[in-house]
Amino acid sequence: MSIKLKPKARKGVIGIKALIKHPMETGLRKKKGKLVPANHIVHMVVSHNGTVVVDADIGSTISKNPYFKFNVAGAKGDTIELKYKDNKGKTGSKTAKSK
Repeated sequence: MSIKLKPKARKGVIGIKALIKHPMETGLRKKKGKLVPANHIVHMVVSHNGTVVVDADIGSTISKNPYFKFNVAGAKGDTIELKYKDNKGKTGSKTAKSK
Protein backbone atom coordinates (compact mmCIF):
# COMPACT_ATOMS: atom_id res chain seq x y z
CA MET A 1 0.00 0.00 0.00
CA SER A 2 1.24 3.44 -0.85
CA ILE A 3 0.27 7.05 -0.29
CA LYS A 4 0.50 9.96 -2.72
CA LEU A 5 0.55 13.21 -0.76
CA LYS A 6 0.58 16.57 -2.55
CA PRO A 7 0.40 19.71 -0.39
CA LYS A 8 0.40 22.97 -2.37
CA ALA A 9 0.53 26.40 -0.69
CA ARG A 10 -1.25 29.43 -2.11
CA LYS A 11 -2.13 32.72 -0.40
CA GLY A 12 -1.72 31.40 3.15
CA VAL A 13 -3.66 28.18 2.55
CA ILE A 14 -2.25 24.71 1.87
CA GLY A 15 -4.42 22.54 -0.37
CA ILE A 16 -3.74 18.92 0.54
CA LYS A 17 -4.52 16.07 -1.85
CA ALA A 18 -3.99 12.51 -0.66
CA LEU A 19 -4.51 9.22 -2.49
CA ILE A 20 -4.13 6.05 -0.43
CA LYS A 21 -3.77 2.78 -2.34
CA HIS A 22 -5.81 0.35 -0.23
CA PRO A 23 -8.31 -2.41 -1.14
CA MET A 24 -10.99 -1.15 1.31
CA GLU A 25 -12.87 -4.47 1.49
CA THR A 26 -16.07 -4.41 3.58
CA GLY A 27 -16.10 -8.12 4.39
CA LEU A 28 -19.51 -8.46 2.72
CA ARG A 29 -18.42 -9.08 -0.89
CA LYS A 30 -18.17 -12.64 -2.21
CA LYS A 31 -15.59 -13.99 -4.62
CA LYS A 32 -16.16 -17.51 -6.00
CA GLY A 33 -18.83 -18.09 -3.34
CA LYS A 34 -16.62 -17.16 -0.38
CA LEU A 35 -16.64 -13.91 1.57
CA VAL A 36 -13.64 -11.66 0.98
CA PRO A 37 -12.21 -10.78 4.44
CA ALA A 38 -12.69 -7.22 5.69
CA ASN A 39 -9.67 -4.99 5.08
CA HIS A 40 -10.30 -1.26 5.37
CA ILE A 41 -8.82 1.90 6.88
CA VAL A 42 -10.28 2.67 10.30
CA HIS A 43 -8.32 5.77 11.37
CA MET A 44 -6.44 8.60 9.65
CA VAL A 45 -4.48 11.51 11.14
CA VAL A 46 -3.06 14.47 9.23
CA SER A 47 -0.55 16.80 10.89
CA HIS A 48 0.68 20.25 9.86
CA ASN A 49 4.15 21.03 11.31
CA GLY A 50 3.48 18.45 14.06
CA THR A 51 0.01 19.78 14.98
CA VAL A 52 -2.93 17.47 14.26
CA VAL A 53 -5.37 19.14 11.84
CA VAL A 54 -7.44 16.11 10.80
CA ASP A 55 -8.27 13.16 13.08
CA ALA A 56 -10.79 10.95 11.29
CA ASP A 57 -12.45 7.62 11.94
CA ILE A 58 -13.06 5.97 8.59
CA GLY A 59 -15.42 3.08 7.91
CA SER A 60 -15.72 0.29 5.40
CA THR A 61 -18.08 2.30 3.16
CA ILE A 62 -15.24 4.32 1.57
CA SER A 63 -14.26 3.16 -1.94
CA LYS A 64 -11.10 1.33 -2.97
CA ASN A 65 -8.02 3.60 -3.16
CA PRO A 66 -9.63 6.50 -1.27
CA TYR A 67 -8.87 10.10 -2.27
CA PHE A 68 -9.03 12.91 0.30
CA LYS A 69 -8.78 16.65 -0.30
CA PHE A 70 -8.81 19.43 2.30
CA ASN A 71 -7.26 22.82 3.15
CA VAL A 72 -5.28 24.07 6.15
CA ALA A 73 -3.75 27.45 6.92
CA GLY A 74 -0.03 27.45 6.15
CA ALA A 75 2.81 28.44 3.86
CA LYS A 76 5.27 27.04 1.34
CA GLY A 77 7.80 24.71 2.99
CA ASP A 78 5.49 23.58 5.83
CA THR A 79 5.53 19.87 6.67
CA ILE A 80 2.40 17.77 6.16
CA GLU A 81 2.22 14.20 7.50
CA LEU A 82 -0.53 11.64 6.90
CA LYS A 83 -0.81 8.43 8.92
CA TYR A 84 -3.41 5.70 8.74
CA LYS A 85 -4.25 2.40 10.42
CA ASP A 86 -6.43 -0.38 9.01
CA ASN A 87 -8.58 -3.00 10.74
CA LYS A 88 -5.82 -5.60 10.39
CA GLY A 89 -3.37 -3.45 12.37
CA LYS A 90 -1.29 -2.38 9.36
CA THR A 91 -0.21 1.25 9.25
CA GLY A 92 1.05 3.62 6.61
CA SER A 93 2.47 7.11 6.65
CA LYS A 94 3.84 9.76 4.32
CA THR A 95 5.43 13.15 4.91
CA ALA A 96 5.76 15.95 2.36
CA LYS A 97 6.74 19.61 2.29
CA SER A 98 4.23 22.02 0.78
CA LYS A 99 5.26 23.51 -2.54
